[in-house]
Amino acid sequence: MKRVIIHHDAELELWQAVEYYETKCAGLGLDLEQEMSRILADIREAPERWPVKRNGARCCLLHRFPYAVHYVELEDTLWVVAVAHTSRKPYYWRNRLNK
Repeated sequence: MKRVIIHHDAELELWQAVEYYETKCAGLGLDLEQEMSRILADIREAPERWPVKRNGARCCLLHRFPYAVHYVELEDTLWVVAVAHTSRKPYYWRNRLNK
């Protein structure tokens, strides 16, 4: 299995979302964190399960929360480029693909 590397900004997005949900209801942020762990495990197990978009990244939607994990499959790693809210600024993260 390939290892997963998370872009610094994607990690910040995740922890900001966890913090936000935790302020709304105790334990909800933890639920998001656990769902994200499951999604990353799914991606790691079968990265080709989700289609490649025009920008070269794949997109996996979380089930319970309105977030999408955008990642790129490289030769020996899976690079998570964004943990993006599905209703905010689509494709704001595309410039990360060039880094």
